[in-house]
Amino acid sequence: MTGPKTLLEMSGAPLTPSALSQAAVISIDCQNEYVTGPLALPGVASALAECARVIAAARAAGTPVIHIAHRGKPGGAFDADAPRGQIAEPVKPAEGEQVIWKPLPNSFAQTDLDAAVKATGRKELIVIGFMTHMCVSSTVRAALDLGYRCTIVESACATRDLPAPGGGVIGATELHRASLAALSDRFAIIAPDAAALPA
Repeated sequence: MTGPKTLLEMSGAPLTPSALSQAAVISIDCQNEYVTGPLALPGVASALAECARVIAAARAAGTPVIHIAHRGKPGGAFDADAPRGQIAEPVKPAEGEQVIWKPLPNSFAQTDLDAAVKATGRKELIVIGFMTHMCVSSTVRAALDLGYRCTIVESACATRDLPAPGGGVIGATELHRASLAALSDRFAIIAPDAAALPA
């Protein structure tokens, strides 16, 4: 008896992660809110370190890196004018790297991200950041509608515990894994870590 297959597998689509030479890296919401703020995520330190490795590999390969940051209300979560809303030190944008502020989970919604990616000439995206079930998921789903092929780096994303409908808790690790499984069905190739990205 064979196990389940993703729609991508069944369609015969290529399952190799996007190559750095063919893609743009989209770093989503790697902000202090998720590191030291009230929304600090389980395992965020290791995920952020992997984000830094992906970005370092991209810079070495000449791959465009676009940073996405969520803009919250003044005095609240993701306040862009407060330390909590700033991009975390390990993945600070380098000179010349674009930072796009977004108002919604989908990084393409009410932003110029699509135009920014098109300006690079790349049609594939390597996606990292936070949170797996929220902004990573909504951005990757929207990217498919816009004609992009996406790769998500599994260990460069993280999420948090959520209350389960009907009671109980869905743990962050379980939610992260399930979110990636859902996305791998049709929306993205899942790479385990930075080392798995072809040059």
